[in-house]
Amino acid sequence: MDEITLRENSAGWERLNLYYHVLAGVGRRDLGTTVLGQPISLPIGVAPTAFQKLACAVGEIATANAATAARTLFILSSFSNTAMESVLPQAASPRWFQLYIYKDRVITEELVRRAEAAGAEAIVVTVDTPGLGTRERDVRNSFRLPDDLSLENLAPMGKGNFPKVTGSGLAAYVRENFKSDLKFEDLDWLGGWTRLPIVVKGVCRGDDARRAAEHGAKAVVVSNHGGRQLDTAPATCEVLPAVSAAVGDVCEVYVDGGIRRGSDVLKAIALGARAVLIGRPILWGLCVGGEQGATNVLEILRRELDEAMLLCGCTKLSDIDGSLLRP
Repeated sequence: MDEITLRENSAGWERLNLYYHVLAGVGRRDLGTTVLGQPISLPIGVAPTAFQKLACAVGEIATANAATAARTLFILSSFSNTAMESVLPQAASPRWFQLYIYKDRVITEELVRRAEAAGAEAIVVTVDTPGLGTRERDVRNSFRLPDDLSLENLAPMGKGNFPKVTGSGLAAYVRENFKSDLKFEDLDWLGGWTRLPIVVKGVCRGDDARRAAEHGAKAVVVSNHGGRQLDTAPATCEVLPAVSAAVGDVCEVYVDGGIRRGSDVLKAIALGARAVLIGRPILWGLCVGGEQGATNVLEILRRELDEAMLLCGCTKLSDIDGSLLRP
């Protein structure tokens, strides 16, 4: 609608001040951590973003290669323009698959089974999209995919294309296909037959995060879908501390939304996140330079985080805590 949350996601990180330490004896910094027990070289993973062939011809394979080069987490969107069987084997571990739950459970089950077979190591269930928030740009632009692109993962089930409607074809697709009455019991259902750990993406509240953990989630992602669902929802940095306090003892917490600098990553960790996910910056990198552009984005953020840790007096990620934001 008015894109208030979109703007606040970035502005929220910018408003947080860093109360740095001096004379801390910091030498070489260690940016490494783990997600669900798997090592990554920096606490910055690649968020699931759709339709990447709109950004460059190679699309999701370029992004998978960039994450592999950076030795970090790659999450493939179920709305990719390249089939998961071509993308997931291209990415090094950890590689996860993002899932929407469809009205037709057969479609959902088939997506997960294929992701398991293709090498996915976790299922990231997006829960903040029982319907599509009004995206006025999409309505004005009559957004739909070009004729030469489709939702490759859904094509075998006859769900690979948007309806031809006035306004947003994506919104019409979601209304037609997504399960709008999602409940915590749907996590029980999913966890009852997949062998993969479940990550719940789209959490805004500590109580919801706690319930997700009680229903089997091994991690939650504090996210408002890039500010594109419920406008005037809070910036993710505002709700991250409450979510971390609610579930940090039982499951891992990640965050996305508006993270544009390495200092933002440091702030997220200080607020309780184990790692952050970035979406739009990767797409911008793809647009500018394809695979190398996406790789450059990750390396820029790596250098910035390393610099922020040096200047804050932190040798390793475990040195980063809330005192850097609230002395």
